[in-house]
Amino acid sequence: MKIISYNVNGIRAALNKGFIEWLVAANPDVICLQEIKANKEQLDLSLFDNAGYPYHYWFSATKKGYSGVAVLSKTRPIKVVYGTGIEAMDNEGRNLRIDFEEVSIMSLYLPSGTNDDRLDFKLNYMAQFQGYINKLKREISNLIICGDYNICHTEIDIHNPIQNKNTSGFLPVERNWLGNFIDSGFTDSFRHLNKEPHHYTWWSYRANARNNNKGWRIDYNMVSNYMKDRIKRAYILPEAKHSDHCPIVVEIE
Repeated sequence: MKIISYNVNGIRAALNKGFIEWLVAANPDVICLQEIKANKEQLDLSLFDNAGYPYHYWFSATKKGYSGVAVLSKTRPIKVVYGTGIEAMDNEGRNLRIDFEEVSIMSLYLPSGTNDDRLDFKLNYMAQFQGYINKLKREISNLIICGDYNICHTEIDIHNPIQNKNTSGFLPVERNWLGNFIDSGFTDSFRHLNKEPHHYTWWSYRANARNNNKGWRIDYNMVSNYMKDRIKRAYILPEAKHSDHCPIVVEIE
């Protein structure tokens, strides 16, 4: 099974940049999208049907043009779960899960902490999300959580760790949380197979950051440790440029 995660920074903008043609060429079994910034009523859903993804699920934020996640699948899941049941989280449309017989896949969009109020919201969200996942793992052992975590885990995951040490997304409290999240039973699939530096998934639009590869690795396909031995490939697709993020891929046996 080939699974892609992609923060598209607006699905309508991505569609205008050739997203469908890219999706057909990439040919994942499942793709998790984040920051769709749209309601499904604003989209021509036949585009996804015709691309080979007749099973598509959308979970938008209450606030229009903001946040939101989606999952597109070639095959019908046995269950779809919108949100977490925690109102503060679900109002922003940040979690959507589809279950198959042998694997469950979640699209996750963790908040950014761009100012003090949002940092507090992010930290609270992270704590609640960890509690939610701790309970979910008792029910589902084969869980893959794909998405934009808005956190660089270690210094190798960011182009300038010293300069960014006090920047949200690389704060010690955020990095510690992500480390503890991994330790709670997940494998960072990309780092599991790729130990080299200079691999990023997000670049600022400023200062020609992408062309200079001055980026951050904040998108992850986290695979339950129960499935660790089934990870066959994990890689990043920086050449896909529909967004300020790029897609990340994990292939599971």
